[in-house]
Amino acid sequence: MRRLYTALFCLLLPLVQLRLLWRSLKSPDYRRRWAERFGRFPAPGIGDSIWIHAVSIGEVQAAGPLAKRLLESHPDIPLVITTTTPTGSAQVRKLFGDRVHHVYFPYDVPFAIDGFLDRMRPRLLLMMETEIWPNLLAICEQRGITTILANARLSQRSARGYARLGRFAQQTFSRIGMVAAQGPADAERFLALGVGPGRVRITGSIKFDIKLPASLNERAEVLRRQWGGRPVWVAASTHEGEDEPLLEAHREIRRMHPDALLVLVPRHPERFERVAQLCRRMGFGTERRSSGRPCSPRTEVFLGDTMGELALFMAASDVVFVGGSLVPVGGHNILEPAALGVPILFGPHMFNFALISRMMLEAGAAIQVENRDQLAAIVGDWFGDASRRARIGEAGRRLVEENRGAVDRLLDLVEECIGGSQSPPGAPGAIGGPGA
Repeated sequence: MRRLYTALFCLLLPLVQLRLLWRSLKSPDYRRRWAERFGRFPAPGIGDSIWIHAVSIGEVQAAGPLAKRLLESHPDIPLVITTTTPTGSAQVRKLFGDRVHHVYFPYDVPFAIDGFLDRMRPRLLLMMETEIWPNLLAICEQRGITTILANARLSQRSARGYARLGRFAQQTFSRIGMVAAQGPADAERFLALGVGPGRVRITGSIKFDIKLPASLNERAEVLRRQWGGRPVWVAASTHEGEDEPLLEAHREIRRMHPDALLVLVPRHPERFERVAQLCRRMGFGTERRSSGRPCSPRTEVFLGDTMGELALFMAASDVVFVGGSLVPVGGHNILEPAALGVPILFGPHMFNFALISRMMLEAGAAIQVENRDQLAAIVGDWFGDASRRARIGEAGRRLVEENRGAVDRLLDLVEECIGGSQSPPGAPGAIGGPGA
């Protein structure tokens, strides 16, 4: 079955390249450094490295504290970080500069993976969240490279999809050396799909270990003054199909609060121009962050069309709506606004963050809305009740503080693997082993 998968992947590679070209029309970096994706790049002359794979900017942010701790505790071990997207690549360079070795993640075909492994020679691979690649896992197993699926999550929807692949999925999941699951439901799904007994631990989400820059609140106050001290809500990481209903909700909010400002931040840079045109077409006075011009009293929508500033926008706001949740994308990380103490709203589609979103709802730190009308009503209500916003925001901040520690637990697991003492079936902290 893996041979068939490999053949199909190779046949689809031209389409994958065409997609990169198409995306490069809006983001030129997608047409650069293609050789790296085929495992072809100058060998850095390292060995016994630790390899972290984080798809894009969100996963890089989440892996940041773990990578920094590894650099501190093992300065003699080379650290390699791969990403799939240019935004993830830029974030690696921003966070670590030349302290890590960075290239793009190789395609899941044997010649690309072998080329990468021959050049980077890792002893340990940490795959962030849901990165499960059949050839990669098989070749790592053959070469004796330990694999950890870190901060691992698996929605019920994704688990059903993998289960349809039958024996192929079971073989692939059985090759994962260790799963560090975010929660019990994730752990059970990995076990059901074939991860070996005793190879699953519940370590929690490392996203709770978020560290905010010390200067963030000060910078947020400056930005808040530039916005004119108006009621502000942020629509963060929006996707295609969300912007129009969010703008309609903003129209309704402005009927209740005529000076309200929406800070609209699309998830993908290639959508910035389209969303700017949509805002103007719908009749909103729109200013773009990239223009460098400040908001005027006539500005109704402030388009966050820069990279790396979302935390700043959220820190300067009164309310945050987390995108990817009004459409079936599965939502995005809600812990950053929670750590900032900002009240949070999200839509009905949070299946990629099911555990965390449920924890937030149970703690009274967020509200889930079904549609734009509910969203408009709640934002309008919150704008008129500062004490309620403060209570909800504080509940989120408290939840984050109470659940820190996943990075420490994951580092303990990494230390075991570096020392060659991977957890045996039924070891403390593991589930699914004898007696489980």
